[in-house]
Amino acid sequence: MFKKILIANRGEIALRILRACKELDIKTVAVFSEVDRDLPHVQMADEAFCVGPAEASDSYLNIPNIIGAALISRSDAIHPGYGFLAENPEFVEICKDHNIMFIGPNRESMTAMGDKAAARETASRAGVPVLPGTDVLDEDRQAFAFARQYGYPVIIKAVAGGGGRGMRIVNSDEELRDSLSEAKLEAFKSFADDRIYVEKLMTEARHIEFQILADKLGNVIHLGDRDCSVQRRNQKLIEEAPSQVISPYIRRKMGDAAVSAARAIGYHGVGTVEFLYDVNTAKFYFLEMNTRIQVEHPVTEMVTGVDLVREQIRMEMDEPLDINQRQIFIRGHALECRINAEDPERNFAPSLGEIKDFRLPGGPGIRVDSHIYRGYKILPYYDSLIAKVISHGKDRQEALIRMDRAMYEMYVEGVKTTIPFHRMMMKDEQFRKCEVHTGSVEGRSGSDEDE
Repeated sequence: MFKKILIANRGEIALRILRACKELDIKTVAVFSEVDRDLPHVQMADEAFCVGPAEASDSYLNIPNIIGAALISRSDAIHPGYGFLAENPEFVEICKDHNIMFIGPNRESMTAMGDKAAARETASRAGVPVLPGTDVLDEDRQAFAFARQYGYPVIIKAVAGGGGRGMRIVNSDEELRDSLSEAKLEAFKSFADDRIYVEKLMTEARHIEFQILADKLGNVIHLGDRDCSVQRRNQKLIEEAPSQVISPYIRRKMGDAAVSAARAIGYHGVGTVEFLYDVNTAKFYFLEMNTRIQVEHPVTEMVTGVDLVREQIRMEMDEPLDINQRQIFIRGHALECRINAEDPERNFAPSLGEIKDFRLPGGPGIRVDSHIYRGYKILPYYDSLIAKVISHGKDRQEALIRMDRAMYEMYVEGVKTTIPFHRMMMKDEQFRKCEVHTGSVEGRSGSDEDE
């Protein structure tokens, strides 16, 4: 049993982890940068340590300082949340060297799925369908040969990619020539790894993912699917569970494929296997596996009643899953809107400044995960997410009605946010009819008139 967990993150996910620890009667240690000392989880934790200046590289990514805080506080384990060190295999090994448990998968599993080219091979060997693609590119001519064979559009991806970085959609030989060098450069700047590969692009695809739970005894289950097709620049904006476009047969096939992919790498912990789904052909293809808790995990919690962060901690304490696949039931429908400090009218440009005032929504079927407070400053060092609003209803229609209400209740003063975009989407006929795909909302915003 863990007695004390260090939370190596900030914002709403740090607060979410702290709450799970409190329910498990585990003491918490917060780490924070010099500009984050007033965050709620820092104030609520049993202990707190400043680990560096505002820049993430000097604080939340400062491994010696974080390990030092864990040793000084005598923490049994470190929970990385998502982002920052959550998918860093070297950090996993350093934790192990210092006899600190890392709450997440082992280094081998993380490496197997963190390298996207290797992940494709692993999925294929496990019998999971993958899209046509190249190996890691040694020469540009391999990319041109692939594009000629399969036709445009194609997509360039960074092997160590994430968050849409090192990714380029290409529609012609001319674009491909320039995009290869641009993708390599961005990949190196973002991940210190310039390896890239090319994959056939599915246009009008749906992004469907399955939540995985796996204990250290080899028990692996999934907790159903999420539809994350409302995206912009490969960044998710709205997620929902369950998907309304896949049949029970396809859901079973995809769920079995997700479990097979996790088993293939001896995975343990919480993870997500992501697929692209072609509605026209009813075929699906492996996209990637995220070896951590996801931003959108609350929608799965709402429809299953399973506390994913609690289960994540329990499994790391060598406890077995206390549920099996037959005991997982999906109840109703859930939606999540990500509220970012971005200006939809300026191409979703970051909106920096101080939150002067705000009102969070409530009422039946509404959950809000947020860390903001009056005087909270949006700074350029961190992700722009300031809140997640989740609605739940007996069916999708009720979940939509409740989210529509929530978006009109909510306001934030002092910075621009994506609230107008979400208000627009709740009225959008395509979205309401489940006819959106991963490219549907590109270029759309939401304006003052929408309010």
